[in-house]
Order: sequence, then C-alpha cells, then structure tokens
Amino acid sequence: MRNQTVKAAVLVAGALLLTACGTNKTESGAGGGGSQSCDQSKGTLVIGVIAPQSGGLSALGLGIKNSAQLAADQANEKCAVKGYKLAVQTEDDQATAQVGAQAATRLSSNASVVGVVGTLNSSVAQSVQPILKGKNIVQISPANTNPSLTRGADYATAPKRGFENYFRVCATDDLQGPFAAKYLVGKAGKKNIAIITDGKTYGEGLAAEFKKQAEKDGAKIATSAKVGERDTDFSGVIASIRGSNPDAVYYGGEYPQAGPLSKQMKDAGLNVPVMGGDGIFDPKYIELGGKEGDLSTSVGAPTETLDTAKAFVDAYKAKGFKDDYSAYGAFSFDATNAIIAALAKAVEGGDWSDSKRTDVLKNVQSYSAEGATGSVKFDEYGDSTNKLLTVYKVSGGKWVADETGTFGG
Repeated sequence: MRNQTVKAAVLVAGALLLTACGTNKTESGAGGGGSQSCDQSKGTLVIGVIAPQSGGLSALGLGIKNSAQLAADQANEKCAVKGYKLAVQTEDDQATAQVGAQAATRLSSNASVVGVVGTLNSSVAQSVQPILKGKNIVQISPANTNPSLTRGADYATAPKRGFENYFRVCATDDLQGPFAAKYLVGKAGKKNIAIITDGKTYGEGLAAEFKKQAEKDGAKIATSAKVGERDTDFSGVIASIRGSNPDAVYYGGEYPQAGPLSKQMKDAGLNVPVMGGDGIFDPKYIELGGKEGDLSTSVGAPTETLDTAKAFVDAYKAKGFKDDYSAYGAFSFDATNAIIAALAKAVEGGDWSDSKRTDVLKNVQSYSAEGATGSVKFDEYGDSTNKLLTVYKVSGGKWVADETGTFGG
C-alpha cells in the first residue's frame, strides 16, 4: 500500500478521502456500495476474490472481480447482512499457483474474511484449497472445472471429497470434455483429430476426458503434442501434427496460446477447426488469431439468453465497469451471493467472529436459490447440480452459441 500525503493552502469543508493504491485492496465499489439507512455499526466484513487481474487471462479475472463487487454492492444496498458492511478484497493470483497461495495466505490471516470467490485456474485452486481449509474459509469457484478438486484423484471410480470448504458453481471437465467430443465427432463429423495441450492441470484433464469419448464415438486420435504456456511460435508443433493429416485439432488449454496457434496453423496451410474448452471462450481468443469455424465449449447457457441473468446483465452495465463480465461473471455473481446468504444466516441475531466460518460452510452446503445462471445448489462433493454446457462457434468474428445441453442429456 502506498500512503499519500496531501498538502493544501486552504482547508476545504468536508472530509478528504485518501485513496490507497496497490495490487491488493479493499474496495467499496462504484457509488459507495452502501445504503445510509442500513445499520453497519458492527463493522466491515470481507469477501475475498482470488483471480488473475493482470497478464494474459486478466479479461476473465476482471469479470470475476467486478461481478463479485456488484453482488456485494447490492447486498449493502439491501442491508443483507444485518449490522455489517461488506467489502471486496481482490487478490491478483497472476494465474500462477505460487502467487495464488500467497494470496490465500494473506486473506486467511484476516479474521474479517468470511469467504473467497475464486479461483479461475484449477492449478491455482490446488494450492489455495489447503490454505483456506486451514482457517475454515469457504471457497466457491466460478470457473474451476477439473473434477479432482471436489472428488479427488480417483473421481471416476472412487470419488472422495478432500476439502469440505470448497465448492463450485460450474460443470466439470468429465462432462465438458465428452460434450465437446460428441459435438466434434458426431455433429461436425471429424474423425481424425490431433490433440494439443499446454501441460497444465486444466488443459491436460480436459483433453484426457475429450480423448476417451472421441475414441468411444469412433474417432481416431491422429497424434498428440504439447506446447508451453508461454510459447508464441508454434511452427514446431504444427509441423509435428501435419503429417497425420488431422481434420480437426482439440486444444487443452487457454486462449493466450490457442488463438495464435489457430492463426499460425491456417497460415501454414493447415486450415482445420481448432476446438477447446471454456479456457478459450473469450473474445480475446478471436483477437489473438482464432478463425472462422473454430469451436469451444463453455459452462452454462449463454448468459445473455437467460431470463434469470437479465437483471445481472442490466445491473452490471449500469455500474459502468470498464471490463466485460466475460465467461464467468454471472457465475461469480452467483458464487458471491451464496456466500452472502450463508453469512447473513450465520450472524443472524449475533456477532461475527472467525469461529462463525464453520456455520458459513454448513449454510453454503445447504444453499439453494435461483441465480443469474439458473438453479444454484451443491451436491455432497461441493459440485454444482447445474450441468448445462454450450458449444460456441466463431462466426462473423464473434462467438455464437450453436448447441446447449448436458452430456448424456
């Protein structure tokens, strides 16, 4: 934090607000975020957000932060948590596990932190989960899709919950990968597919689930290759897959690499569709080189088509946030509201102390409401009961929804 000293020759009537600048800060939100008619005499409670605010994935992380702020501001206006004001403290994890762990440590050292919204990346979640668990701090992710985070390494055959403080409001990769394969092999008719991954937890897990279903549906995995998450020149990997003559490429990873990969493939004469998961579903993918006909899956139904999301979209626009709510904004809004409702119930008729975190956890587990993304509630592992997924196609320079449903449904 940087302290600012303000000098003036003339004293102006009224209070002078000193603004603290820095990466990590407590925000009151646009327009003050509180109602003067609310009793907030008991103090301020903090909702943490852990998500990338800088770097290649910041477009997604900023949407998560802003949407959490919107939920907190609305709660303050409605006096949702009696006696308290809510503030949002955003931590930039830089999409890196080590930085995410540091962010979780900072938040967990504050007894006023009631819960955390985040993370974006499954690999970051793996480092954050045990730290927040140590202080019984509820964590609800709007975006993590790796199944092992809720159901353990043997999630397919022997699911076991490792962190009872961890929840998510989105569908998982053991649904998303097969959903993509059903579309690419069945509807799009691609039978000779190359798989490229970035080696990270999310990309590897998603691609593995895709591969199992694609082969089951009769496709051949022509070849597999890996790129580094900081690579910019993909000529080597393109050359390595060209000989197998793929009619599509499935990419397990995120848009900073996927967009340029698609463009470089086309420029090299390998003009076949690239498909990926929710990690590439952002306008940035197209800006970085994603081409017409490329495909992605993402969690939920398109936000702008949902009647349940209309109030969220209108309120988000009214706030005037510089950044779009992006792929996970509505999910972040719902995750934040689940924490707020659980908190309000935990402090009803009493005062906050960090011992109340256990009550918040129990209340989140039993939470059920209609949110921006639809029905919001959790199963015994902390997974969302909302399994909707959507396939999007690049058409006319933007992502257009092509099919919404559930895997096997």
